[in-house]
Amino acid sequence: MEEGRAEDRAAGGVPVWTALPPGLLRMRRLLLVVWLGLIAVAAGVALGMTAGPLWSACALTPVAAAAWGWVLLGRNWRSWRYTERADDLLISRGVLWHEETVVPYGRMQLVEVTSGPVERRFGLATVQLHTAAAATDATIPGLDPAEAERLRDRLTELGEARSAGL
Repeated sequence: MEEGRAEDRAAGGVPVWTALPPGLLRMRRLLLVVWLGLIAVAAGVALGMTAGPLWSACALTPVAAAAWGWVLLGRNWRSWRYTERADDLLISRGVLWHEETVVPYGRMQLVEVTSGPVERRFGLATVQLHTAAAATDATIPGLDPAEAERLRDRLTELGEARSAGL
């Protein structure tokens, strides 16, 4: 199966990008709504009790921030993608400031999969790559745990094969 994936990536010399799963977007949007919703309720109650009911309308500011954040989270999520190339892993992200990170397989020192309690609840995991140069460390958040483990194993295998010649 890996040979088929490599052939698909090599066809025409154009890398085949993999987007992040929608679970990451759902998790981040839920956290946004919960936290800003709690802030809006607390601000509304506090302002209503201390400054009067008319001032409690200022509590709508976090609601407006949540609406704006909802859109921004969607744009940010769509900007994340990665591809496995012949000699390196390429990670692309960013909306206003577009950033591409190239991590050569032979330079990888550690590939780890982490999953915090919220990520586990949503069935997500993060792959983190460490290299000798801190500037090229990279992270791919929000992957399915099976894909994260597959990617970790593949990157570790390729890293060992490439670094053997150093």
